[in-house]
Amino acid sequence: MQDFLEINTFIGLSLLQWLTLIIVAISSYFFLSYLCSIAIKKLSVDVSGTENRFNHALAEVLRSTQKITLALFALLIALQFLDLSEKWEHRLSHLTFFVIGIQLALWVSKSITIWSNMQLLEKDEQAPNPVITSMLSWILKVAIWSIVLLAILSNVGINITAFIASLGVGGVAVALAVQNILSDLFASLAIGLDKPFVIGDFVVFGEVAGSIERIGLKTTHIRSISGEQIVCSNTELLKNTIHNYKRMSERRVEFKFGVTYDTPPAILAKIPGIVKSAIEKSEHTRFDRAHLKGFGSSSLDFEVIYFVDSSDFNLYMDIQQEINLDLIKEFNKLNISFALPTTNMHIRTLEAVAA
Repeated sequence: MQDFLEINTFIGLSLLQWLTLIIVAISSYFFLSYLCSIAIKKLSVDVSGTENRFNHALAEVLRSTQKITLALFALLIALQFLDLSEKWEHRLSHLTFFVIGIQLALWVSKSITIWSNMQLLEKDEQAPNPVITSMLSWILKVAIWSIVLLAILSNVGINITAFIASLGVGGVAVALAVQNILSDLFASLAIGLDKPFVIGDFVVFGEVAGSIERIGLKTTHIRSISGEQIVCSNTELLKNTIHNYKRMSERRVEFKFGVTYDTPPAILAKIPGIVKSAIEKSEHTRFDRAHLKGFGSSSLDFEVIYFVDSSDFNLYMDIQQEINLDLIKEFNKLNISFALPTTNMHIRTLEAVAA
């Protein structure tokens, strides 16, 4: 039987060598798969603490190991038991480098994805600004795969110097063709670094007012007050002056009103105190001043300044409504009338003109 296996050949190899190759390859594949599964199970054991997060991340990286990679590794191990020519040994070294390079790139790429997900998921499970993390993740993945590709090409004997030079020329041409896209890309990078706003902020610019829903690599999505979604280019967005009301620590409120000219001076002197009392009834306000500012065409004009210790617009409107109602009640008690736009017309008769 052994003589039969040694005498008969196929593609220059005896049947015994082929049988050895198949047995070793299958055994190596199952052994490598077993080692990988054991490592994943051990790393997936629930243990509290930071080490647990690292172990789970490492387990996820190992899960990205491709079965075809394990099969190729098993085949390469089996081929080591054959007496191959120098030419085939050289080819196998290239294949080994290719398999190892691809699998390392897959592991690193998976590690970058896990890292970016950890960065985006904070304690409150919200991602304030995912632009920088997403861009950095994308750039790192492109860099890793580019390095692996160039290393594989260099290993098989291709002159990568000329290849890189041609890529540089092509890159310039592509950059000119997609300069608008690149402009938005760098604008999103500026948003991520400078953070003029984050997701959830209420912003106003131009004729747009709404809450930031998503900050992308090219556009920013805004939910307007009226309900529709506004998609704005990052470049165009940064060209505007942006008012971020979410970061307002307190709101400065200025309002004016006028009373009629027949209001006695003694009553006019009481009005600032009435306004101050109305404002200080709320625990969220800080009174600044109230003055008789000037003489209008049909009213005596008062100007009032106070502060609300919150950026909540609804709270501000509730407070202003209470102040307005209090002023109406107090003015009614003192017979103070709010001034309305009026015009006095003096008509002269013909007899008066003739005289």
